[in-house]
Amino acid sequence: MNQIVKLSTCLAVLLIVSMSSGLAQDLHFSQFFNSPLTTNPANTGFIPDGNYRLGINYRDQWTSVPVPYRTMSAYGDFQLFRDQLEYGWVGIGGVLLRDVAGAGNLTSTKGYASIAYHQLLGFSSLLSAGFNVGSAGKRVDITKLTFADQWNGKFFDSQIPTGEPITSSSVNYFDLQAGLNYAYFPNDNIYVNAGFSVQHINTPRETFFDGNNTVPRRYIGFLNASLKMSDKVILNPAAYYATQAGARELMLGANAAYNLSGDGVQQLYGGLYYRANDAAIFLVGYQINAIKLMFNYDITTSSLSAANNRRGAYELGVVFTGLYSNRSFNNARRSTICPSF
Repeated sequence: MNQIVKLSTCLAVLLIVSMSSGLAQDLHFSQFFNSPLTTNPANTGFIPDGNYRLGINYRDQWTSVPVPYRTMSAYGDFQLFRDQLEYGWVGIGGVLLRDVAGAGNLTSTKGYASIAYHQLLGFSSLLSAGFNVGSAGKRVDITKLTFADQWNGKFFDSQIPTGEPITSSSVNYFDLQAGLNYAYFPNDNIYVNAGFSVQHINTPRETFFDGNNTVPRRYIGFLNASLKMSDKVILNPAAYYATQAGARELMLGANAAYNLSGDGVQQLYGGLYYRANDAAIFLVGYQINAIKLMFNYDITTSSLSAANNRRGAYELGVVFTGLYSNRSFNNARRSTICPSF
């Protein structure tokens, strides 16, 4: 019985800490490359193989432990002024995110609008800068939570008043992000892209208590490439690093696209990534025409594996990339060169 009390108290403390201080890491996806606007606002309108892009992401994490996380997002971005600006263009877009976690249904809802400018530097590189602004909110169902001081000797009784100093069950705030992006494409077979972004620049206040706790800034850097190995295979290595309030996330890995149809209309994907001290990530995918579907499964490698039997998370990403009806990419000054079949 004492073990039950200790476990329940620990879970309540963990939830209260995340509610009050915001030290836990932000919402994230293993397929960061398929969630471009949450990774870096400078990715808005940065679409090497199209003029507009629509996508959705869904992540279901830690369903085998008492505090599962379900994260969803939908986004879209578009290129503007491609014909008016000879060596650049503007990207606009937006993203919606929603996350539900824990016994108290701790719910995060966020919406951002973003804009970026992309400037070609000669014929083989591109520099982009962008920012987004939006509204974020969190709420928790206090009635579904019990705390250590509600233990009546036999069970946790929600009818017993708690002494936890919770003053509100919801909080809303304005949020601001900015980022830079650089791409290098010397020929049809090599494409390299690196970016850096800062999230929560304004360190907004986020707390359910009577205090002044703020969301710490989150710094994200990434490096990826697309390398055409043959007429059948394109290799896509990637690295991702994020840090926020002492928490760090490092991902390394790659996926490969295999040309099933010979003309690139149908492609099969397979990949392997590793999130340091957390999970091994296996990815498969399929693309037909402009629609790409990717699925990954995260196998827990950290000490949490003792609690979740290595069942970490599964994630689904769907991306549709399109061209405007009057758009062609014959003018190399107005498009990046990305390896393709």
